[in-house]
Amino acid sequence: MNTFGQIVRSRAGDQHIALRFGDEQWTWAEVVRESADRAAVLAGLRDGDRQPHVGVLLENVPDYLFWLGAAALSGATLVGINPTRRGAELAGDIRHTDCDLILTEDRLNGLLNGIDHGVPTGRVINVDSGRYRELLAAHRGAALPAELPDPGATLLLLFSSGSTGTPKAVICSQGRLAGLAQTLAGRTELTRESVTYLCMPLFHGNSIMLNFAPAMYVGATVCLARKFSASGFVRDIHRYRPTYVNYVGRALSYVLSVPETPDDRESSLRLAMGTEASVADIERFSARFDCRVSEGYGLSEGVLRINRTPDTPADSLGLPVGGADVRVLNEETGAECPPAVFDRHGRLLNSDEAIGQIVALGKAPDFEGYYKNPGAYAERVRGADFWTGDLAYRDAQGFFYFAGRASDWLRVDSENFSAGPVERILERWEPVSVALVYAVPDPRTGDQVMCALQLKDGAEFDPHTFAAFLDAQPDLGTKWRPRFVRVVDKVPTTGSNKVAKTVLRRAAWVTADPVYWRVGAEQAYRPLDERQRRLLEKEFAEHGRTALIPIPA
Repeated sequence: MNTFGQIVRSRAGDQHIALRFGDEQWTWAEVVRESADRAAVLAGLRDGDRQPHVGVLLENVPDYLFWLGAAALSGATLVGINPTRRGAELAGDIRHTDCDLILTEDRLNGLLNGIDHGVPTGRVINVDSGRYRELLAAHRGAALPAELPDPGATLLLLFSSGSTGTPKAVICSQGRLAGLAQTLAGRTELTRESVTYLCMPLFHGNSIMLNFAPAMYVGATVCLARKFSASGFVRDIHRYRPTYVNYVGRALSYVLSVPETPDDRESSLRLAMGTEASVADIERFSARFDCRVSEGYGLSEGVLRINRTPDTPADSLGLPVGGADVRVLNEETGAECPPAVFDRHGRLLNSDEAIGQIVALGKAPDFEGYYKNPGAYAERVRGADFWTGDLAYRDAQGFFYFAGRASDWLRVDSENFSAGPVERILERWEPVSVALVYAVPDPRTGDQVMCALQLKDGAEFDPHTFAAFLDAQPDLGTKWRPRFVRVVDKVPTTGSNKVAKTVLRRAAWVTADPVYWRVGAEQAYRPLDERQRRLLEKEFAEHGRTALIPIPA
């Protein structure tokens, strides 16, 4: 099957349970019928040869999946609108992707009030409304579309997570999603008897590509959660008895913050697959739910994937999948970076040379691009090569280690290093649940290291204990010790649970959260009060760096 529309059609007579949502359930045959009805609605919106763009501003509700099926059957384009965006940014996303129709619900409809999104009022439809029910009633029992979409037709526009800047609308064709469904069915180990739990947001590619699409291909059962919550995850694992779950970002960490129950060890989970979980969280989650966690590196843009192997070192991403020629290249020269050199404590000694950008050689043709964004495309494609925008280094055996986003470089006292290794050290401290490291401006030149710490439930930040912990870390670089420490209730995240460091960088130490700092060469930390903030601002002014002083939000 070379289009996702064909995969949808293949389930037309299937009476196996396809979807569970709360107390409701649908067979695959019913899912296809719901999709066909909506495809008939879309047929009326077609303007010449141009297929309609359907903006979906919904949480994870069955209608989201029915409209995905409708787009696959009809050849329309589904635009996943991120409900964590607001105001002009949300309006800009909708306008940029040329939405002809917006589907929303009572919970999110208010986000559209007063913004210039460009879609006529009559084409903004609330799926909780009587008008919507009447619209569907007029097309009930519609036949499957007579024409099959082309494999190259754009099926999805999925905004990148925005963890490092303005989100971009990633193009995913019918053919690409069909190929992913078939390939990932094997990697996710899904069979017809599998039960998946889908709680990551559908507007992000992770849930569609690592859960729904392969589940539909094999005819498994999908249990849908309206939105992710840590307590809801634990409850639903025992309610639905899933065998597989996908995750992204800090999801496992959040789940582990929920008190453990004796039933957790008896869970039905066999495999959790995702990205960006820490080694400690992987180990704890595996033990708690008696399952395997398959951690890897991937992109909404596709192109490449790096997965762990049985011999992968603890902190490593692993090795490229499928024999892809993936390397770490110097961002300025394009030359391959030398292997990492570690001291006996595991400290990276040559970060300036070893850290570069992850690049897939010869894979640019596999990238389907960003919608109407040639500038962003040019950042990723250089000749035949695809540059990911993510930093890494490799050891002598070729294993990849994530070193942060391209914006995660810090330069302190003329030494360049990345945030990733520092974050891994900070997360060893027992009270810490999540540690984020980022650059803030130095009053004189370059950067200073700042970290935001989210503590475990019931834990308190003790500056003396924290300083003693840092003193005991043999692999903490001499320039890596945080100058500023911000203690947060919860780290800011994007809608797909990826950390949003941009918010933290912008605020720096100007925040209502508790902030601690150390002065000069001191190793101890003290609270940063208003008087000291003013003295910092004076120092910035004295060195002509007033423009870099953080501005209160």
